[in-house]
Amino acid sequence: MNGKKLFRSKNFFVFNLLLVGLVAGFVVSMITFGCSTRLSSGETAYAQEKQADPIQVPPSMEEMQNSFRAVARKSLPVVVEVKVVEVVKQAVPQSRGWPWDFLFPDQQNNNQGQQQPQEREYRNQGLGSGVIVRNNGNTHYVLTNNHVAGKADEIKVVLNDGREYPAKLVGADERMDLAMVSFDAKEDIPVAEIGDSDKLQVGDWVIAVGSPFGFVSSVTAGIVSAKGRSGPQNNISDFIQTDAAINQGNSGGALMNIYGQVVGINTWIAAPSGGSVGLGFAIPINNAKKAIDDFINKGEIEYGWLGVTVSELYPGMEESMGIDNQKGAFIQNVYIDSPAAKGGIEPGDFVTAIDNRPVRSRDDLVRMVGELPAGSSVDFDIIRDGKEITLKVKIGKRENSEAIAGNMSKLWPGLTVIGLDEDVRNELKIDAKENGVVVVGVEKGTKPYVAGIRNYDLIYRINDKQINNVGDFYDAMNDKNVKEYKIYYKREGSEFFAGIVR
Repeated sequence: MNGKKLFRSKNFFVFNLLLVGLVAGFVVSMITFGCSTRLSSGETAYAQEKQADPIQVPPSMEEMQNSFRAVARKSLPVVVEVKVVEVVKQAVPQSRGWPWDFLFPDQQNNNQGQQQPQEREYRNQGLGSGVIVRNNGNTHYVLTNNHVAGKADEIKVVLNDGREYPAKLVGADERMDLAMVSFDAKEDIPVAEIGDSDKLQVGDWVIAVGSPFGFVSSVTAGIVSAKGRSGPQNNISDFIQTDAAINQGNSGGALMNIYGQVVGINTWIAAPSGGSVGLGFAIPINNAKKAIDDFINKGEIEYGWLGVTVSELYPGMEESMGIDNQKGAFIQNVYIDSPAAKGGIEPGDFVTAIDNRPVRSRDDLVRMVGELPAGSSVDFDIIRDGKEITLKVKIGKRENSEAIAGNMSKLWPGLTVIGLDEDVRNELKIDAKENGVVVVGVEKGTKPYVAGIRNYDLIYRINDKQINNVGDFYDAMNDKNVKEYKIYYKREGSEFFAGIVR
């Protein structure tokens, strides 16, 4: 076979092979196209089926979502952003300039004492939240926290819809960390509905509303994690704990129940990282109801005053005081001529109820007395020497802290003592044969302090009465037939006595 014939035969073979490939490819593509068409038709049918039969949401979930929406619609218009500016003046040392300050820094410091320091003003900006709680004509009152607006020089209130108004401070109170500001507007301004925080139970849904980090009108949800929590030092509120997200800027905002009623004022968080970790705390609105009226009518919160210092029971005191595993507040000291003294309350009494309302702790007593109107007469249920008695006391008006501190000489007995147990004996190296009570607190300005009694002194006798426990100590100090008390005590093995006149 010559070359041309061979070439033509090869070409014919290749042509036939290509032709077979094209036919096979066409058949395969048609089969594939047909399959693809059938899959697309199936998907379309599936989608059409889903459109005809949407996802079924349980009615309870839809109702819950609608409830949250309703609370948000009701809450957002009555919760505002509070912008504040605090002007701080700070002394600035005068400088002679370079290079003298660098070369002679000591001389510069010496010269400062002879020169009048200059003052510079710093504008510290801050923000928080607030709740519109009252309208009086064109004046609208916003409840917030003291740490938000209590020291502000300039205040602005921003509503949910963006309207902004200048505001002024009406009153502020550090003990409850509450403050009130007001602004004027002729427009209709909605007012929050106040709820009943006493009805809250652990596990109830709550909604926090405010402006965290300046994100205005933020709403978060959670539950009541606990009630009756203690707060920062010197704050007399018992707080609602919630896991609803609360952050910086939420302070002063509202904690709402599922009915859109204010049940708390968001105040502080426990957050090592600085952000919400599910430990937020709000002042119960029932604690703040009287404060709202007092701020508007008096410009300050007016507290009831009993005239005592209180504490929890120290370990080992129950038996000697005749208290059998009961909750209450222990009266350490009583101010002479105070409402408590005039009503018959004595140091060493254990208060269990006020007007039939249980007292669970010292914080309870402080808060409950503070809420009582000055001049009101109330019943105090107490335990004294193991016996239950009721005393009627007329509540006074609490003066400011400075005025109370200035009357320490009237605080009786002016001492806090504990009994001796094995731990106390070992810590203070007191022999097992010794009896008495150990001083663990003596207020400056009181008669025992002036007489020289100090912490860790061991009081073993008062006048002719041997002191073996805390009960003996209060029995001796409450003896109305005695005007002069000789207190015998030991300090580091040496014996002393102090003469005190009541």
